Amino acid sequence: MQKPLQLSFKNIDGSDAMKAVVRERVDRLDRMYPSLIGCRVVIEAPHRSAQGSRPPLGISIEAEIPGKPMIVARDAEEHRSAADQGTIVNRTFDVVERQLDDATRIAHGEVKTHEAAGESGSVTRVFPEQGYGFVEAKAAGNLYFTRNAVVDGRFDELTVGTIVHLTLATGEGPMGPQASSIRLLGADRRSE
Repeated sequence: MQKPLQLSFKNIDGSDAMKAVVRERVDRLDRMYPSLIGCRVVIEAPHRSAQGSRPPLGISIEAEIPGKPMIVARDAEEHRSAADQGTIVNRTFDVVERQLDDATRIAHGEVKTHEAAGESGSVTRVFPEQGYGFVEAKAAGNLYFTRNAVVDGRFDELTVGTIVHLTLATGEGPMGPQASSIRLLGADRRSE
């Protein structure tokens, strides 16, 4: 890894055994995925119950790989022993390994990507009275879309610069290439 392991404990004392399990699993990730940039692990007891029983144990793992979104896995459960703690840590690391496997297969072209899967774009023009607009996407260029193509009936929320996820239609519309669906991303994410 390019960055050292970041391991922290919140509201719980980190035992040497727990630290050893985490380091062993991170070393395994590093061997299996040489492009791994870094890994951050947070183990916490989110709250204590009023009955005085053992608190639940929560774990959050973030793995950073080049050119992809952060891989994140979280889990929580009430634990009774040190073995239970190891089980939740291992189970959460197994999820991270599966996500890294998927990312690696996609990067090596072992997974088919579909053209209809879509891409992000930015609204360039909107004609609310006529019920259509245009969106610009990096790979597809300028695309026409109608009010009906906007998911969840959110056409009236569109303004120039709104960032959207779009799916390219298989055929052309009355104004040329078109988007078959437009989905707003996030809450009010716009480019300037």
